[in-house]
Amino acid sequence: MNAEAGGIVAAFTLYLAAMVVVGLYYWRKTTTVSQFILGDRALGRFVTALSAEASDMSGWLLIGLPGLAYACGMQAGWVALGLIAGTYLNWKYIAPRLRVYSWLAGNALTLPEFFRNRFSDRSRIMGAVCAACILFFFVIYTSAQFVAGGKLFTTVFGMDYPTALLIGTLIIVAYTFTGGFLAVCITDTIQGILMFFALLIVPVTAFFAMGGSTAAAAAATLTSPALINPFTNPDGSPLSLLAIVSLTAWGLGYFGQPHILVRFMAIRKPEEIRDARRIAMTWVIISLSAAIAVGLIGRAFLSQPLEGPAAETIFMVMTMDLFTAFLAGLILCGILAAIMSTASSILLVTASALSQDVYFPFLRPGAQERELLWVSRVSVLLIAFLALMLGMDPESRVFSIVAYAWAGFGAAFGPALIACLFWRRTTREGVLAGIVTGGLTVILWKWAGIPGVYEIIPGFFIGLCAIWAVSRATTPPDESVVAGFDAAEKETKRIGP
Repeated sequence: MNAEAGGIVAAFTLYLAAMVVVGLYYWRKTTTVSQFILGDRALGRFVTALSAEASDMSGWLLIGLPGLAYACGMQAGWVALGLIAGTYLNWKYIAPRLRVYSWLAGNALTLPEFFRNRFSDRSRIMGAVCAACILFFFVIYTSAQFVAGGKLFTTVFGMDYPTALLIGTLIIVAYTFTGGFLAVCITDTIQGILMFFALLIVPVTAFFAMGGSTAAAAAATLTSPALINPFTNPDGSPLSLLAIVSLTAWGLGYFGQPHILVRFMAIRKPEEIRDARRIAMTWVIISLSAAIAVGLIGRAFLSQPLEGPAAETIFMVMTMDLFTAFLAGLILCGILAAIMSTASSILLVTASALSQDVYFPFLRPGAQERELLWVSRVSVLLIAFLALMLGMDPESRVFSIVAYAWAGFGAAFGPALIACLFWRRTTREGVLAGIVTGGLTVILWKWAGIPGVYEIIPGFFIGLCAIWAVSRATTPPDESVVAGFDAAEKETKRIGP
C-alpha cells in the first residue's frame, strides 16, 4: 500500500471506528421496540435538525448533485431551489402537526401506524399497503446508497466494484443493526456536521487554487458558457418551462419521505420544532449551494473531463487532487457520512414497517417486546441483502436511482399525509386510494419511459385527486376520528408557528 492510500485508509478507519463505537454504546441502551424505532421521542432540536437533513440528503448530495452540476451546469440550481422550498414547507407545516397528531393517535411509532391509528383502522389493510410501498421503494433507495459507497471505494482505492459495494454495505449494516434509532440519529448529527464542512472546503480550496474569482470565471466560460446560465442546456439550447418545473418538483417529495418524517415524530417537544427548523434551513441552503459549486468549479478545475457515470465522482477526484492523503481521507469521509446517514435511516424505517405492520399484526399478534426487537434487527439484514443485489450494476447512476425512489414516496405518502393532517373529511378509503394510485402512477410512468416530466408530478397530483374523490364518495369519518383531528388541530395552534 502506498503512502497516499495509507493516509486515506487511516482516516477512514478512524471515522468508521467512531461510528461503530456509537452503535455498540446504544446496543446496551436499546431494550424496547419504541427505543429502537423512535428513540422514545427524546431527540433535542439540534440532533433532530441535523439528523433529518443528513438522512435526507444522502450520498446524492456529494455524488449525484455535484455530478448533475458538472454535467448540466446551473440547471442543478432548479433542483436545489425545489429542495429548499420543500424543506421549509415540511418543517413549517408538516412537522408540528405530525409530532402532535402521531402522539395523540395512540403514540404511533411509524408512518403506517399513524395512518392506521388516525382512522382507528382494525382491518390491517392500511398497514399492509403502506409496508408494501415502503419495502418496494426503500429497497431501491437503499440500493442507491450502496451504489454510492461502491463508487467511493472504487474511486479512492481502485477496488473492483463488487468488493467495494460489499464493504460499504457491511459498514452501514453493522451500526444500524446494533444501535437502532438513537445510534442512527447521533451518528447522523456527527455526519451532518462532517458533510457540511467537507462540502465547503473543497470548492473554496479549488477556487483559490485556480487564482480566485477572475481565473475561475474565465476557466468556466472557456469550458462552456452555457453551463453558468440556469435557463439553457449544456449545448446552449433554451431550457423548457416543463424541464424547469420537473427539476423544481423535487420539493414535492418531502411530504412523503418516511425516514425524514420519523424525525419530526421523535423530537422531544413540539415547541422545539421552530428552532430545529432554523438550524435545518441554514444547513440545507449552504450545503446545496456548496454541492453545486463543486460541480461548476470542478468543470473548470479538471484538465481531463469526466464522462458519463464518472461525472458523479467529481467531488472525490477534486478532493484527492487538492489535499494531502490523510486530510483527503477525512473529507472523503463526508461522502461515507452522507451514504451511511441515509442508508441507516432507510433500513431502520423499512425494518420497522416489516416488524410493526407485517410481522406483528399478520404473523405473530402475540409477539413480545424482545421478539419484535429482534425481528426489526433481522429485517435490517434482509433489506440490505435485497438492496445489495439490486446495486450490483457498476453503471448505475446515483442521481437517477434516488430520483425514482424519491418520487415513489412523495407521490404515495405525500398527498395522504397532507390530507390526514389538514382535511377533517379525509376517509380511510380515500387515503388507501391515494397511496395506491400515487405509487402506481410513478411506477407506470417510469416504466412507460415518458420523457420530459418527472414522475413525481403526475403521481402526486393523481394521488391527491384520488384522495379527494374517494373521500367524498365514501362514508364520512365517525365522531371519534373527527374528535382526534380537532384535538390535534387545537394543540398545534397552541404551539404556534
